[in-house]
Amino acid sequence: MIGTKNRKEQTRKRHQRVRLKISGTAEAPRLAVYRSTKHIYAQLIDDVKGVTICSASSIDKDLKANLAHGGNIESAKAVGEAIAKKALAAGIKDCVFDRGGFLYHGRVAALADAAREAGLNF
Repeated sequence: MIGTKNRKEQTRKRHQRVRLKISGTAEAPRLAVYRSTKHIYAQLIDDVKGVTICSASSIDKDLKANLAHGGNIESAKAVGEAIAKKALAAGIKDCVFDRGGFLYHGRVAALADAAREAGLNF
């Protein structure tokens, strides 16, 4: 059992592989997604300057009031719409998607689809 790793280590390694291939700029920032068991988080990051342009999560006060639980697909859709609205308000239409080492499935895919429907291009 020497070659086995825990789930967190596998996710970290997948994220490293993803980050070698994508990077955010001012014109097309990186839409980074992190999910825990209880919440989901999204940020638009300019990797050239090393700054976060905007963020949204299921623990934001305006979203948390409308959500029964932060760790389900409905909350992921709400966070996707919120990050898209904030990005469009900041003048950003294009971005690159960083799934954060998580599989593109379930909550991660729901967040991405909601952000696309709300106006982000990636």
